[in-house]
Amino acid sequence: MAEGASKPLAGALRWTLGDLTVTVLNDGYLQGSLDLVTGITKDEAGSLQAAGFRANDPRITLNAFLITGAGRKPLLIDTGMGKLGGDTLGRVPGALAAAGLRPEEIGTILLTHLHPDHAGGLIGADGEALYPNAELLLHADEANYWLDEGALSRAPDGAKPYFENARKATAPYVGRLRTITDGEVAPDVTAVALPGHTPGHTGYRIASGAETLLMWADIIHLPAIQFKRPEAGMVFDVDVDQARETRRRVLDQAASERSFIAGGHLEFPALGYVARDGQGYSFVPELWVAAN
Repeated sequence: MAEGASKPLAGALRWTLGDLTVTVLNDGYLQGSLDLVTGITKDEAGSLQAAGFRANDPRITLNAFLITGAGRKPLLIDTGMGKLGGDTLGRVPGALAAAGLRPEEIGTILLTHLHPDHAGGLIGADGEALYPNAELLLHADEANYWLDEGALSRAPDGAKPYFENARKATAPYVGRLRTITDGEVAPDVTAVALPGHTPGHTGYRIASGAETLLMWADIIHLPAIQFKRPEAGMVFDVDVDQARETRRRVLDQAASERSFIAGGHLEFPALGYVARDGQGYSFVPELWVAAN
């Protein structure tokens, strides 16, 4: 066997969107279980996984997204888990390097929400900022929920680690953290509120010329289950009912408008479309063609 052949290669895929380049950066995967699924029975969740050629103990893909273009500083959407997870995660820095960029070149980081698999990569093993020159943008409702002075003390004991990790990840960026709501947050990038999974859960619509891409964050965690049964949620949903309604609305809109979409937990390279499929939906991956 060739030296290093068993070591995973960095996952990075470039996609042209008008005058911009969107690069999908794979952070690895979370090892999950069907106990994470809510809204449907565990038996049905297992049947849907099997029908989708996926294991009963699902691996949940995790992605971040890089936006680059002439005359603009590189922009990163989410950062992966960083050092807050196990050895199947934390691969965004390697993917970023494979895309030809150093962390200090990132000018803006847009967070979809403050769960550790999206914000943990902001910091290194010693809690230092990995992106020393980046401004951090976060929905105001998300900041209020996780970072408010009394938030940690009010949190249930089982949820306290999430609040602690949110504060830990953002601490080195306090002087350059800006809260946002809906609307344009960077050139060619618009914030889209998608509440439920967390209070300030946010997607980002990237537009260049006539082409658009909606990065919908955590609308879907388990593609084999939640496209078919949008009522299926995850135990991580802060507001289960609101997350379900947001998911149904976004899937219906994406299918009706034939929108080009990407997701934090769609299977790499995570670009494609939503099609109606009986009472539910299915995911249609975009065709990837190597550039000449």
